[in-house]
Amino acid sequence: MRLLVRTWNLFHGNASPPERRAFLEQMVRLGSADGPDVLCLQEVPVWALGLLGEWSGMTAVGDVAARPALGPLRSSAELGRRLTDLNHGLLRSAFTGQGNAVLLGPTLRLLEHRRVVLNPIGFRRAQGRWLGIGTVAGLTWGKERRLCQVLRVARDDGTIVLANLHATGYRADLRLADAELLRAAVFVDGMARPGEPVLLCGDLNVRVGGSRTLADLARPEWGFSGATPSGIDHVLVRGLDASAPERLPEARRRVDGRLLSDHAPLQVELA
Repeated sequence: MRLLVRTWNLFHGNASPPERRAFLEQMVRLGSADGPDVLCLQEVPVWALGLLGEWSGMTAVGDVAARPALGPLRSSAELGRRLTDLNHGLLRSAFTGQGNAVLLGPTLRLLEHRRVVLNPIGFRRAQGRWLGIGTVAGLTWGKERRLCQVLRVARDDGTIVLANLHATGYRADLRLADAELLRAAVFVDGMARPGEPVLLCGDLNVRVGGSRTLADLARPEWGFSGATPSGIDHVLVRGLDASAPERLPEARRRVDGRLLSDHAPLQVELA
């Protein structure tokens, strides 16, 4: 039984370059139109998490990573949406918060849904001391909560553990994202049963050749394959045969001449 797995950072619905309007619904419909079995999404405004199933026709499992806020004050998803509608290109995620979502096609059935925070304060402090992370990087690390979703899903021939994450993006110190990826991998590995296939997907914010964790996960002790040769979006696979990762061409994500998102959807086929 073959599976098409796709991951896409939606850039909060913005075009590239950003415009005053957003195109989130068009993106979700576009990403699901050809019937992928799994569609992992990142940078989803919190207000949209409850609409993903309607837009896609898939089973949507969403989790809030960063809650809507007005500066230091908590806000609501609806207020965040209304404020951002004034100018999406300028405000982006300033008020909406953001989440991750996994969309499942009809060949898959959700059995279990868990989540792990990737940058809790205790973890940041311990890793900061261990790695010698500076004050500025440490403050940046705690600015926005990052989350990994973990699902166990059933298909006709067994079960799969599927993880979707969006790691911290901080170009001045890529060890932040690397540490979060390792934390996610440890959590997923602990959840997986012996011999159970595992997928680790999303915007990992690390690249092959610049990530110690990606290199470690490719070793026999971990057994993951499928890292994208260039780019920060990945579908890492263990226990299944996978095609080479494929980025959808720009023509596939253009609507009325505009390019949707600053990331290209990435996909693999699994057997």
